[in-house]
Amino acid sequence: MTGTEPLFARPLLPVANEDDADRTATLAFPHVAAAGGTATALHVIEKAGGAPDKAPLEQREEMAEAIFEWVRSAAADTGVDVETDLRYGTDVAETIFEAAEALGATAIVFTPRGGKAWWDLFSGDTRETLTTESEIPVVVLPSREDDPEDDETVDVDSPTDAEETTTGDDA
Repeated sequence: MTGTEPLFARPLLPVANEDDADRTATLAFPHVAAAGGTATALHVIEKAGGAPDKAPLEQREEMAEAIFEWVRSAAADTGVDVETDLRYGTDVAETIFEAAEALGATAIVFTPRGGKAWWDLFSGDTRETLTTESEIPVVVLPSREDDPEDDETVDVDSPTDAEETTTGDDA
């Protein structure tokens, strides 16, 4: 990433499931559109590295395609160009970093799912690795649980509503 290129020019959006894709797309796509960028949604199928996988591979690939269909639909609704990337790996964070490098991503962008539950999507030290070892900026977009009592909204068109964490050599 060059120093003058917008963070949302070519963001990599790791998505774990349809709810995660919904939150991430809803908050990230307006920023991507404002930057005139193209997003890549990434889903990583975690391989067990010799142990039995968590679910049959075909089932997990079908789930990934359902996630990507949701992302494509949300992108079309916001006028954002989006690509999808399905990867397999035993280390989710490393697989995300490899994808970001291979795709020339300007940032890794995600929305936390709230509390510790979001971190539990990743095994081992993945959460720490994502936020401390990235060589490109990591952008954590704010996430609000749907609470009818909460009238506060996030202006996703305002870059100040995105919480940016820059790590690595570019910091």
